[in-house]
Amino acid sequence: MKLVELKIIGLSYSQTQVGSYVLVLSERRGKKKLPIIINQEYAQYIALKIEKMKTKRPFTHDLFQTITDKLGADLYQVKITHILEGIFYAKLVYHNMIDEFEIDCVIGDAVSLAALYRCPILCSKEVLDMAGIEMDDDGTMTEDQIEENHKDRNYASVISVDNLEKMLNKAIENEEYEIASQLRDRIVELKQKSN
Repeated sequence: MKLVELKIIGLSYSQTQVGSYVLVLSERRGKKKLPIIINQEYAQYIALKIEKMKTKRPFTHDLFQTITDKLGADLYQVKITHILEGIFYAKLVYHNMIDEFEIDCVIGDAVSLAALYRCPILCSKEVLDMAGIEMDDDGTMTEDQIEENHKDRNYASVISVDNLEKMLNKAIENEEYEIASQLRDRIVELKQKSN
């Protein structure tokens, strides 16, 4: 299976599926984008990790990392292996200095853990050909501008203030106050930088 490396370039509220978000992955060296619908919990966690926000309590993915670290296994890479009826299938690839092993998982968990571990996200060429969208210009930035803004996995400005505010409102609705406070702090920080 031929694999292509992807990077996270965006996360926004889905206009078509209420309560969901669109995660956009892009080829590291190419023009194809891979939009993936994920639920709110994955979107919030990915936003926290790519914005480098700290939380007082560990989330499930943080707990999973602690357990695998204690067992001496490191997440080496995430693979998006295939798509069936609109559902993406992924594998976590771990190594423990002796062996390499794979664990099947849903796409939201795979990208969440990739953001946590800051490991490569690889996608089969077949999936990218089937579900990817080729774009030179999305109407706001050229590919060169996106590359320049997101070099070397610098995710600091991937999520807009508007999308962070939507996540904040959803977190408050769901009484997830710790996440809400982290999102609020990041929004204030971004607004101060833009002034």
